[in-house]
Amino acid sequence: MRSAPPALLLLAALAAPAGAADPAAPAAAHPDRRAYTLEEVIAAADRALGKGAEGLGKAIERIFAEEGRPNGYIVGREGSGAFGLGLRYGKGTLYSKVEGNRTVYWQGPSLGVDIGGDASNVFILVYDLHDTEQIFARYPAVEGRAYLVGGVSVAYHALAGVRLVPVRLGAGWRLGANVGYLHFTKRRRILPA
Repeated sequence: MRSAPPALLLLAALAAPAGAADPAAPAAAHPDRRAYTLEEVIAAADRALGKGAEGLGKAIERIFAEEGRPNGYIVGREGSGAFGLGLRYGKGTLYSKVEGNRTVYWQGPSLGVDIGGDASNVFILVYDLHDTEQIFARYPAVEGRAYLVGGVSVAYHALAGVRLVPVRLGAGWRLGANVGYLHFTKRRRILPA
């Protein structure tokens, strides 16, 4: 196959509208400005969870490899406790490049072979949240997708295309496994309805 003469290529380039993207260019060359970069997320997580927290950078790099770039994140604190039946309560700020920042609360029950209590700094990566009102729902845990990297725990929650990946670094003692959900609300609630 013969390639086009250089003069035709120059004319085509000049005729293209200003700012038009080259369809052959890789997607990475034209990143979504509404999504956060790995560097932005690691800097925000360092501020939220403590600079140099063991395993933090590795955990976030792994999340990016699996999920890509988030279009929001939540920074907050939470406490939880369990004796078979557990409860979790948290408060934080949702950051979005499109809609700005807003305060969110979350609570959730859990059930399982679980005992203990903890308090954590939490950094939640948010994927495919197109309207911040979408966050106010119950997000069940995704089965089989939780891991621990150097003292930093990571879990996955999903609902109607929106995915949440909480990264927790905390103090306390907790042993066991459970199932449950996180319910995000606009106001603090005692009952995790």
